[in-house]
Amino acid sequence: MGWATRFVAAVCFFAAGVLFVPEALLGSPSGAGAVTAAKLAHVLAFATSWGAALWATFIGGIIMFKNLPRHMFGNLQSKMFPAYFTLISACAAISVAAFAYLHPWKTASTVERYQLGFLLSALGCNLSNLLVFTPMTIEMMKKRHKIERDLSIGEEVGWSKNQQVAKSNPTLAAMNKKFGMIHGLSSLANIMSFGSLAMHSWYLASKLEL
Repeated sequence: MGWATRFVAAVCFFAAGVLFVPEALLGSPSGAGAVTAAKLAHVLAFATSWGAALWATFIGGIIMFKNLPRHMFGNLQSKMFPAYFTLISACAAISVAAFAYLHPWKTASTVERYQLGFLLSALGCNLSNLLVFTPMTIEMMKKRHKIERDLSIGEEVGWSKNQQVAKSNPTLAAMNKKFGMIHGLSSLANIMSFGSLAMHSWYLASKLEL
């Protein structure tokens, strides 16, 4: 099944959902349709960013690192992470806009203002990764790959050969240190974004009526 076919199928299922909850749009009082649309946009954007962050941070990346040759893993991540951070940045922006529409700052409660702050924090962290840390990490990774290829390492799974060779190669050791610093900042921004979404999830759960 091609990408376009899967996308159309997903949209059809999404549109068909209103048949089972017609009052969400058709039976709402005047003006409530926009509120429902904002709530839907917020929930879908939050769920997408939460799920993507959970998978990329704790599942997909770890599985790939443990099973792919290190240079192959790095090259794959260099293609995936710009798309990943673009997606969750867009979702965070939608969540911020929808939540701000539903809870204008002047009339929002203290709790609602905190929630908007968490969403803005997630957006800021995602944008910092998309625009700053990820490009720097990819550039540093390519430089390190070149050094490693000259030393005939990088096709193994895991870090063992890199760490062993770095003990006797100051150039590789210095590059590892620079890469580790930039990658660490990127990881910190990513986990801060995930944490902000985690705190907001409690607010959303408190509003559900199941």
